[in-house]
Amino acid sequence: MKVVTFGELMLRLEPPGYLRFVQTENLSATFGGAEANVAISLANFGVDSCYVTKLPSHEIGQAAVNSLRKFGVNTQYIIRGGPRVGIYYNERGASQRGSKCIYDRAGSSIQLSKPEDFDWKQIMHGASWFHITGITPALGPNLVQSCIEAAEEAHKAGATVSLDLNYRAKLWSREEANKAMTELCKYVDICIANEDDAADVFGIKAENTDTTKGELSTEGYKSVARQLMEKFAFKKVAITLRTSINANRNDWQALLYDGKDFFFSKKYEIWIVDRVGGGDSFTAGLIYSLLSGKSNQEAVEFAVAASCLKHTIEGDFNMVSVAEVEKLASGNASGRIQR
Repeated sequence: MKVVTFGELMLRLEPPGYLRFVQTENLSATFGGAEANVAISLANFGVDSCYVTKLPSHEIGQAAVNSLRKFGVNTQYIIRGGPRVGIYYNERGASQRGSKCIYDRAGSSIQLSKPEDFDWKQIMHGASWFHITGITPALGPNLVQSCIEAAEEAHKAGATVSLDLNYRAKLWSREEANKAMTELCKYVDICIANEDDAADVFGIKAENTDTTKGELSTEGYKSVARQLMEKFAFKKVAITLRTSINANRNDWQALLYDGKDFFFSKKYEIWIVDRVGGGDSFTAGLIYSLLSGKSNQEAVEFAVAASCLKHTIEGDFNMVSVAEVEKLASGNASGRIQR
């Protein structure tokens, strides 16, 4: 099973613990990015995981590549060149103070890349799955075109194409997102979203739902899934359901819709260590499950359990095994010590 993902790998700079940007004298340096997070999760699950991006040839670019290689991600399709690695600064929230993310990614190697940099026919040869998010096309018109060309070639290769809407208001407007994602969704088989992304990108809202007040309506989410399916004729739609009690405590659940039936996972109450990458770990769990032939119910249970565990791990990457996820998905949520 060869899975290809495409996006921007960024340098993540973060104050220690719960210090604020204005307090700290030190920043830890790691790497992360939505599609890279998916690639690493899949590699940890034993999948042939290929990540595509463009990174500079200098030592920081090499460190970024190395951060993928150590988890077994195939990096042969990464293009080298351009001026810089994109950066994001992350400040962890606590209790009623939310986390903050500040981007410094303008002029990065991938942001300045051109569609002709990527030989998608070669990259997609033998691929079973191609995954993209709404973050990558938000980097500019050239990336919109690259994403469309990649999705087109993936379909020619017979691969399943999945898309996480992942709207980022700091990168583009709702109007820009709607135009680009409407075009990209023509090539998508499986759409992954949450209530905010569906509303921001396509104006599709979950009725009787306010996640900021802890109010969720399952019927409202069913309606979102139906509307997305009707608009683009996806094969499946997955909706993540997050209730934020505060920055440290969330309820976490998801549904999967196949155009006929709805499949809801069990709900987890999560004490959050690091929320970044939570949605990406859900996506990786879903991709792995569906490629492995799991049923729709089993797939959504596995994906949510994988994401639940990611919330307990520092950094962007979900460093868990299939056995650990299956143990939680089967109902063992005690967190007891393993000896």
